[in-house]
Amino acid sequence: MPQVSTSSVSKTLADFVASSSWADVEAQSHEARRSILNFFATALGSARDPVVMAAMRTLSPFSGVATSTIIGHSEPMDALCASFLNAVSANLLDFDDTHPETIIHPAAPVAAPVLALAETRKVSGQEVLTAFILGVDVECRIGNSVSPRHYARGWHITSTCGIFGAAAACAKLLGLPAEGIANAIGLAASQSAGNVENLPSAAKNVSVGNAARNGLFAALLAQQGYEAAPRAIEGPLGWARTMGDEPDLARLLEGLGKTWEIAKNTYKPYPAGIVFHSVIDACLLMRGKIGRRIDQIESVTVQGSALLLARGDRPVNNERDARVSIHHCVACGLLLGTAGVVEFARETVARPDIAQLRQKVRAELDGEMPDGAARVILRLSSGEVLTETVITPRGSQAAPLADSDIEEKLREGVRTGRSDWDADRVIDAVWLLDKADNVGNLLQSLRSPSASRQTTSN
Repeated sequence: MPQVSTSSVSKTLADFVASSSWADVEAQSHEARRSILNFFATALGSARDPVVMAAMRTLSPFSGVATSTIIGHSEPMDALCASFLNAVSANLLDFDDTHPETIIHPAAPVAAPVLALAETRKVSGQEVLTAFILGVDVECRIGNSVSPRHYARGWHITSTCGIFGAAAACAKLLGLPAEGIANAIGLAASQSAGNVENLPSAAKNVSVGNAARNGLFAALLAQQGYEAAPRAIEGPLGWARTMGDEPDLARLLEGLGKTWEIAKNTYKPYPAGIVFHSVIDACLLMRGKIGRRIDQIESVTVQGSALLLARGDRPVNNERDARVSIHHCVACGLLLGTAGVVEFARETVARPDIAQLRQKVRAELDGEMPDGAARVILRLSSGEVLTETVITPRGSQAAPLADSDIEEKLREGVRTGRSDWDADRVIDAVWLLDKADNVGNLLQSLRSPSASRQTTSN
């Protein structure tokens, strides 16, 4: 592993990426496959969403040679378009993986371009997994150096940092030397964008898609000899400071090559902002206590940190608002007893009984509650008061989802996303990814039953 140096962040990260091999990352392989399985689950869940279909119609006339799979569809597009579309669909439902320290969703901006690029070249599953693990490390380490101020200032950190992971991972897969990888990272710094204000709209997903596509673009430019400033990230007029932060280089580089950010990854059981998962868990527990007395609910108070209130104390006008709403999460947990994709869909959000219960919910600041925790206080018309507190929600590092939970999430994604893909074929392919000699062939076999038969016969 390279010596940690602060002379240039791009160079230090590039040396690390260039010198790392499968042997260095193999111990992280299982977690990487969990992340990629979750990536397929969430992308399949929104494969036919109007947002994805509109983006496909927009890009289709401009697509180049159709080399790369669009998840949940049978027709491929070029690698840049596929990177954009698959990152958008993986992020669309707020159901993708989460790096708790930064709230980055690591897989969408990195897995999408790595897999799209893999279909243009004959590369093995081990090469793909190596690039993916290194890309996640780069994006999350850069995120660590500016978090939480970066996000609080309004930058959408999955988009702004995801592009660095995409660039590094794609440069690794292209076999670029350290100098080329450093240039790819520097080129990514000139294309990093995305703001939190757009979270309740599809504009959020555009910046995630751009992180994937433009990260690949940066690597391809570097392959052709494009150069970037050595200190494009940490320089006086570099990425971090122009976005308002003095980067914490110790957090960025500490343990480089020894500790891995992919090992910290978490997976959501509910398609909602991660800070709302304790709210849902508490309400599901509360529902078990009150039984059939749902119609006796007089009021619901949700207590939590300033982050919970800032993200979720909002009116609900559509399904996107619902995914980041304390009030709707309460309604799902108490009234419906579940909180899957269907419960956050437009038809459910508009139900009169759901809307009525949302009106009974009030959010209240508790400065002692940690981020990600919640207390739900329920008052019944009888005067009875019930309280439920959840500190570590299901899906967190303290209560992680099992492999089987992520598999079931993928099967549900195929159902709700109305795809003709075979869920078990995808699950088997991801778990065996490290054994694949040609990832392109593997991905092509997933597109449709006819495609899989054709690939098998070749």
